[in-house]
Amino acid sequence: MDEFAEALRTAITNRGLALERLREHLAQHGVSVSMATLSTWQTGRSRPERQKSLQAVVHLEHILQVPPGHLSELLGSPRSRGRWLRRAPEPMSAFWPDTSPVEDALQDLDTQWDDQLIRISQQDFVTIGADRTERSFRSRQVLSASMNGPDRWVVIMHSDDYDRPLPAVRALKNCEIGRLVEDEARGFLVVELLFGRVLRKGESIVIEHELVNQDQDLSPLAFSYERRFRLPTREYVLELTFEGAPPASVVQLAGNSPVEPSRTLLDVALDVPPGVRGFRWDW
Repeated sequence: MDEFAEALRTAITNRGLALERLREHLAQHGVSVSMATLSTWQTGRSRPERQKSLQAVVHLEHILQVPPGHLSELLGSPRSRGRWLRRAPEPMSAFWPDTSPVEDALQDLDTQWDDQLIRISQQDFVTIGADRTERSFRSRQVLSASMNGPDRWVVIMHSDDYDRPLPAVRALKNCEIGRLVEDEARGFLVVELLFGRVLRKGESIVIEHELVNQDQDLSPLAFSYERRFRLPTREYVLELTFEGAPPASVVQLAGNSPVEPSRTLLDVALDVPPGVRGFRWDW
């Protein structure tokens, strides 16, 4: 039995909406789904799999007045079709080596809008000093709201070195620092970047922030940089610059493939699925 189809059918019945009215409600939110598609979803003959269909499910949950995730969490593993294949979104603690400190930190922050922010572009600029320590990390996000309401972006940072101060967070463009949770003993920092206004459906925003090590004397040697993707991202650009000599060997995390060492490493990708990208290196 298809749990998603059964839950959707039950929600539609409880809400008392015909498929035509449901299609009209979706259209009012700027989402185009045919009656035939809605019919196959509720009978289990097909299921939402593409990115636009998964976004439509988020709107269906709102229109049908069911809790967020009530439908999307039932999608499970999609069938083998299309480049955007994915399960229902992983929790925000996914892809971290120890999920418990992240989950503890996120309890004090508002993360309700994270799934409603479409990742258009993620751009990271990392500088490794001549002393082989990480100097700074600047990040630029281009985000689009899939529904009315998003007003913040949540950043999670983890360090493997627990005996040094956590970096300072600086808001650079179209955002300001909200709540900040620091767990120096476990090397975690979680912070809200507030947009300053609530985004309406279809609106986009470009934000930038920076992490800067506060005490370079305590900074350990850098051996890797990782970006964790919980949700699909249309474009990813990583520029990693070594101010001194390049490392002796470099491996690109996507595919675990060796690349030629250089003072500037680039990782450029389109339609990035959930997972981890970046580089690791040896001196």
